[in-house]
Amino acid sequence: MKSVFIVPGDPAQRTGGYLYDARIVAELRRLGWTVDVVGLDGQFPLACDTARRALDQCLAGLPDGAVAVIDGLALGGLPDVAVAHGRRLELIALVHHPLADETGLAPAQVRQLLDSERRALAACRRIIVTSRFTARRLAELELAGTASKVVEPGVDAAEPAPAALAMARGQTLPGPMGLVCVASLTPRKGHATLLQALAQLSRSDWTLALVGSETRDRAHAEKLRQLAESSGLGERIHWLGELDEDQLDRAYRSGSLCVVPSLYEGYGMVVSEALARGLPLVSTTGGALADTVPADCALKVAPGDADALAAAIARFMDDAGLRADLCRAALDKREQLPDWAAAGRAFAGAVRP
Repeated sequence: MKSVFIVPGDPAQRTGGYLYDARIVAELRRLGWTVDVVGLDGQFPLACDTARRALDQCLAGLPDGAVAVIDGLALGGLPDVAVAHGRRLELIALVHHPLADETGLAPAQVRQLLDSERRALAACRRIIVTSRFTARRLAELELAGTASKVVEPGVDAAEPAPAALAMARGQTLPGPMGLVCVASLTPRKGHATLLQALAQLSRSDWTLALVGSETRDRAHAEKLRQLAESSGLGERIHWLGELDEDQLDRAYRSGSLCVVPSLYEGYGMVVSEALARGLPLVSTTGGALADTVPADCALKVAPGDADALAAAIARFMDDAGLRADLCRAALDKREQLPDWAAAGRAFAGAVRP
């Protein structure tokens, strides 16, 4: 099977959506598929002329009947290009979440993205989404005229975090409670809410490892650093930046609790990554997180509620019995997580049903 996988920008970016795309491509290749990956120049999803030309030239260079999987971030803002090539090619949309659900959009931008994504998806033969939540969301917004195929991410097996093993046995950990938050420093990821919550816990003993790129929104990242300093949290926070796979594993395994403060997620691969190491979570219910975060492994709060987030983190730190229960459940969940090989087979079946 030969296909092309089209993404916006550099395919090697280490965010959840790009990592999903890369792992699916790797699994398709293991299944014997020939997959070419194309990264498009330009601005997305409110596409510029450079982006329009890049997608048009990429699709124009494919032979009739070729299979082209297009990441929704690249596709949704360019419906005219999709329509122009949709009859000649077998276009497959891969939607991580509706573009109009992004945080911080003006009302006119929301309307523009709803209209453009609806028309772009109508030009595709099939639509693949990464969560049941996103499938429901496409239906609610009337963005998809055909049923979406759900292919959830896999996760790599990992050694359990030492702190999780100790807490599951009811042991008291020496030193501060190690909180871990893995997310690019962008508004939708909710870091500001997390810092506001932690400012309420200044008398508690904790540290925070912040893992994620500071270059996707430099202005926002700088505002977060200023907020941390003005809140008196500077010495407790370790700004680790974007990490490679081995470094990320060490960051998870050095922690005691994974905190997911996102305002919205289309899936939230950090959840599976934390559970693969037996780490319990304090998470919001933003977007798909209401579905993807197991109730027995986590304390859940509404997105954007700093008081509730602070209370949940404090409860975890103060209640040894609760910590033990959550850690035991998370360690049990490690054995039930789907791997990337299964995700690859499911994706292949969705492309060629």
